Amino acid sequence: MKKRFKIALAGNPNCGKTSIFNALTGARQHVGNYPGVTVESKSGFFSIGDAEIELVDLPGVYSLSSSSPEEDVAFHELTKPGVDLILNVIDSSIPRRSLYLTTQLAELHIPMMLVFNMSDDARKKGMKFDIKKFEHYFGSPIAQTVGRSSEGVAPLVSKLSEALKNLEDHGVPMLSYGSDIDDSIEAVAEKIDRLGVEKYAHIPSRFFAIKLLESDSCTMRIPEFQPVWKEVSGQIKHLSEIHAIDDTSTFMADRRYAMLAGACRDAISMTGERRREISDKIDTIVTNKFLGLPLFLAIIYLTFWFTFTCADPLMGWIEEAFSWMSDSVRSVWSENSWPYMRSLVTDGVIAGVGGVLVFLPNILFLFFAIAILEESGYMARAAFVMDGIMRKFGLQGKSFVPLILGFGCNVPAIMATRSIESERDRKTTIMILPLMSCGARLPIYALIIPAFFALKFQALVMWTIYLIGIAVALVCARLLKATLFKGDGEVYLMELPPYRLPTLRSLLLHMWDRGKMYLHKAGTIILATSIILYIFNTYPEKETFSKDYESQIESLKAGVKLNEKQMEILSENNLLSAGDIGDIAASGTLPEGILDSLSGKKMTYAQKAILSRISDVDDKVNMLENERKAEAMEYTISGRIGKFLEPVFKPIGFDWKLTTASIGALAAKEVFVSQLGILYAEGETDEESVPLREQLIKNYTPLQGFCIMLFCLLSIPCLATLAVIKRELNSWKAVFCEALGLFALAYISTFAVYQIASALQIGTKLAG
Repeated sequence: MKKRFKIALAGNPNCGKTSIFNALTGARQHVGNYPGVTVESKSGFFSIGDAEIELVDLPGVYSLSSSSPEEDVAFHELTKPGVDLILNVIDSSIPRRSLYLTTQLAELHIPMMLVFNMSDDARKKGMKFDIKKFEHYFGSPIAQTVGRSSEGVAPLVSKLSEALKNLEDHGVPMLSYGSDIDDSIEAVAEKIDRLGVEKYAHIPSRFFAIKLLESDSCTMRIPEFQPVWKEVSGQIKHLSEIHAIDDTSTFMADRRYAMLAGACRDAISMTGERRREISDKIDTIVTNKFLGLPLFLAIIYLTFWFTFTCADPLMGWIEEAFSWMSDSVRSVWSENSWPYMRSLVTDGVIAGVGGVLVFLPNILFLFFAIAILEESGYMARAAFVMDGIMRKFGLQGKSFVPLILGFGCNVPAIMATRSIESERDRKTTIMILPLMSCGARLPIYALIIPAFFALKFQALVMWTIYLIGIAVALVCARLLKATLFKGDGEVYLMELPPYRLPTLRSLLLHMWDRGKMYLHKAGTIILATSIILYIFNTYPEKETFSKDYESQIESLKAGVKLNEKQMEILSENNLLSAGDIGDIAASGTLPEGILDSLSGKKMTYAQKAILSRISDVDDKVNMLENERKAEAMEYTISGRIGKFLEPVFKPIGFDWKLTTASIGALAAKEVFVSQLGILYAEGETDEESVPLREQLIKNYTPLQGFCIMLFCLLSIPCLATLAVIKRELNSWKAVFCEALGLFALAYISTFAVYQIASALQIGTKLAG
């Protein structure tokens, strides 16, 4: 007996195939992508006795046609040599629909075993199967299972063991589509046999004859079958004349369903009265035309809240861990020993890896929540509720979920588009997702809006920015579907599976698979680009400055060093500890946070005067230190690029500093704020920085402030987003087109707003 076997696991989406796969393979799984496409590839290994089995989990499909990338992949995988047996998982609660794929699999004449899964749901519906009749009809053994609870897995393994021992004696299915159609199939099959195509010698010519009569694009693309096209055309014309049909593909589908209707009528009986299911009762509310949309938005909000609430503390711990790691390296690695490498490791490599891993909790919790929605059966309802609205913009309902998730982070949102079957809709959704205002843009809005707009208008401006992103995204979707991704509208028969309680094991496996994928695929690219940006923002280092910053700083500090009398004054009433006073005396500056700790304490006039004088010096020292940083930044590659590009950005209201900050924002949108703070030589550089806002007010108009937000909203997304687009679309061309297209959109839009508003004198006066 053969010792190694390859089994293909096939079935419809939502049939419980993943549960069967997990039950058989356990943790011995490998997840990736099929070469050249973004369809997920999953394989696992398990043993039955001394037989080693590789189980290949094919994409969930409804047929072996080629209306989707998943069906294309399944077709090519099953027509390649090497598959010893097909394990076809059936949702036995909807047998007629599920067995449609089985009829096509049977025509391959590859040994097959059927798994009637979800048999508990079938029992609740009052269904009773004559398994012997089904086995005889399809020429395949059948096992009944409940995948999510592992019920029936042991009998499945036992029957699978028997099937592997008798591969040479597998049955032949009793499939007939009517004498006239069978005659046409036979005529085309004879022509194929005469060609003697060795590549497909292991597949019956009858299978390809049926696919050619259905005008299946996968089969039509096989060049070896081109000589039989004339015969195929003649037979299609013949069948069209006899049956008065326009489309043989739909005609063959009708015949398959008619054949299955007879088989199911003969082999399935109903026990008792078929009662209305709980799922149907829930759907009267969940898919209600008035309540469906509010409920959907509430559920998406809860998903969003769950993801970021649960992830937030973990993200904080990861940030602290990498900060500790960086500080530890600095403490043991002397500044005088390989200083450039030390800086690269701490500020480039460690910071880059930390920048990747900090998103991991969001990824894990997001996909945990998505897995709950998918496996419970709700995601199909969400797509149904939003389908009508989204189709007005050329998309389908499933596109709405990733767009909503994009308000949190574009990276996991793009990964969530994998639930969209249509390749055109999926690509369109991915391309417009960066227009959703992700959380990384919030620091920019939080800096700009309070600086330039009165309190009563701030919420309106924020709402307007988000609304602009949504409106532009939908318009772009419409344009993309009318041009680059043009094609006939695809009809989706949305299956609403019964509600089910997901198992914790399947949820954790789903979450972990996506987490590994994020780390393995996006992580390496993000790390590399983070290091590159570090180099751009650091080198070349400026050695000669416009002023002697170090001597000025030392002079300022020396002027406030405490004498004994001042130290005594500060120690009165236990205002400061001896340690704090010693630190102030030694450094000439106030320890970090010392003024906050003194808030509310009673101080004498002399104490206030001393602390105020030292605080003023601190501010001047910080100003000088950051002036030095700003001058050094202007000298770096990023600074020089900003100066070089300033004439290009001037028509949209940007000077070289805003241009340089925009370049830094390629790494992460939040970097825009921190780099702008350094360039304006302020001690505080985050969104709460009042001095930075004051500098913006002094140097820019409200119109320029609005243009900053508009450009950051519409322009090139962060490198993490571009990296994931590359991995999901498997195309550098798509990444460059996305980057250039969004930059052009942002530039043209901002240019129009800035120039028109300037001509009309709207918001052109300095707020300061």
